[in-house]
Amino acid sequence: MKKLVITLTKGFSGCTKRQKDTALSLGLHRIGQSVEVEDTPVYRGMLRIVAHLTRVEEKQ
Repeated sequence: MKKLVITLTKGFSGCTKRQKDTALSLGLHRIGQSVEVEDTPVYRGMLRIVAHLTRVEEKQ
């Protein structure tokens, strides 16, 4: 299965609580931090919520 590499590129100031909670549940705590997750519909939905804060790369 494909993997997604998600990197937090912006901070949480000015974000809603939902956006911050979603980023934290993805495992993103600091700017520049990256996590690798499976490419599933659940994670795609979470990424839509924080799309303006993150950069996503596909890894095979």
